[in-house]
Amino acid sequence: MFNTSVGILRFTGNLEGISYLVLLLIAMPLKYLWDVPSAVSLTGAMHGFLFVAYVIMVAFVFFRKRYSFLWAIWAVFLAFIPFGTFYLDKQLKTKR
Repeated sequence: MFNTSVGILRFTGNLEGISYLVLLLIAMPLKYLWDVPSAVSLTGAMHGFLFVAYVIMVAFVFFRKRYSFLWAIWAVFLAFIPFGTFYLDKQLKTKR
């Protein structure tokens, strides 16, 4: 998986997707239902770092593989949708 830039993008996307789900499904309820704001602080910082790494990898793959600009926009857009990066992972697995 780490042999190619697409493999690194897939890995980064999966980590980013997991952190997004943890933020939405665990940290946010902890903050707003049980008054534990530190859960969002920690998870949000981790997710922010992974999101930036994901966008950098999308840009790297865009230039390296010469994918279309619409593909890059699509890849970044999917990061804002829960489970979106997992959908991109499936697309990248079959694209080769």
